[in-house]
Order: sequence, then structure tokens, then C-alpha cells
Amino acid sequence: MITDSLVRQGSWFFRWRSYVLLGFAPMILLTISQPEPVETYFGPWADELYEAFCIAIAFAGLGIRALAAGFIPGGTSGRNTRRQIAESLNTTGMYSVTRNPLYLGNAVTIMGVTMFTQSLSLSLVMFLFLIVYLERIIAAEERFLTEKFGETYLAWARKVPAFFPRLSSWKRPELPFSFRTVLKREHSSMLSILASLFVLDQAREYLTEAQPGLDGAWIAFLAAGFLVYAALVWMKKRTLLLHVDGR
Repeated sequence: MITDSLVRQGSWFFRWRSYVLLGFAPMILLTISQPEPVETYFGPWADELYEAFCIAIAFAGLGIRALAAGFIPGGTSGRNTRRQIAESLNTTGMYSVTRNPLYLGNAVTIMGVTMFTQSLSLSLVMFLFLIVYLERIIAAEERFLTEKFGETYLAWARKVPAFFPRLSSWKRPELPFSFRTVLKREHSSMLSILASLFVLDQAREYLTEAQPGLDGAWIAFLAAGFLVYAALVWMKKRTLLLHVDGR
């Protein structure tokens, strides 16, 4: 059955989702080895404005993830990769407007980072890939949740869009928002965005400039992010500062 094939592929993508996008490295390298089109045609001010726009999109995706993560209970929507895990079904908050808010956040972030390369062709390829990629992962998760929660899941799925949110269906979360839970769960995502943008910007500088050099602002940007990340990892592993009961 085609649906079975989608589920098998989705399970594979789910397990290796932290590495799948590395397959785009050759295309990205080819793209950033060319001068920046926005700066070439519109000037440095337009280039800086465009980069700021892409950075805002990337962090908007993180914001979507944070809004979902801040309300969910423990044992659900984790960073597990080997198999699906769900002790309960999330149906409120962001999960009342879309069944897959974390994947929506990921997609927005990935598109923001991809657009940062200033390549229309790469952005289009990435957009089409995300449709195929996320469709299969979501199919695998739906199979798992249907088998685990049965009609409860199906009744919720009939009312809530699979991906693109319907804001009018917002349902107040059962738990209060926990900023500590967001810091505990999303610090890796934050550093990944900063590191990706830094590498893209500095790699293009090295490949296209006659006298390449490290950008002080970007170094400070990344260093600040790494210090925050290191502090949060230490608090998560060594203290209870980020611990919230039931999360």
C-alpha cells in the first residue's frame, strides 16, 4: 500500500532527521561561492536588510516551537529519534490550531536559513523537499498516534489542520506557559540557527572576497549564543533551575 510506503519512509526520515538536510551541503556550497545577488543589484543596505529579514524568519520558526514547547506536558513531543514516544495526546494551545506545530516551526526556520543564501533555486528546491519530507514524517506519526490513542486521536485530527494553522480554533492550554521549559528544550535549536547563519555568512565571505576576514559582529553574535547555550546545558544537567514538575 502507498500509505505503508509513506509510513516506512517517514520512520526513516524521523530517525535520521538531524542529518538529512546535510545532503544539501554541496548545493549550498555551490550557491554561496557566488557573490551576493542582493548586494550586487541593490547595494549593501539592501543586502543587510534582506539578511535581517531572513534572520527574523528563522527565529520566527523558533518562536513557533517555543510557543508549543512552553505549554506541553512531559513525555510528549520530545527530541527522541529512534522511535515515536507519546504518553498523552496534546490537543490544546498550538496543538489546537495545527497538529504539527513543531514541524511547522522547523519548516519556517529552515526556509529562513535557506533564503539567507540568496538563492531562489535553492529555496525552491528546499521548499519542495520539505513538502515530501514532512508529509512522510507526519504520516508515520499519524499511524503511531492512531494505533495508540484510537478514536480520541481521530476525533481531534478531524477538527485540527495537519500543518497550516487555523488560528480561529485556538483552545486555551491546560498548563500555564513555562519559559524555563522552553529554555530547557529549545536551547539546541537556538544555537543551531546561530551556527548555521554564521557558517553561511562567513563561508561566503571566504569564497567570494579577495581579502576575506572574520566579521566581528557575527563572531560576537555566535559567541553570545554559545555562552547562553553552555549556561543552559550546565543548568539542565547540574541544577534544578530549569526543572518544572510535570514537564
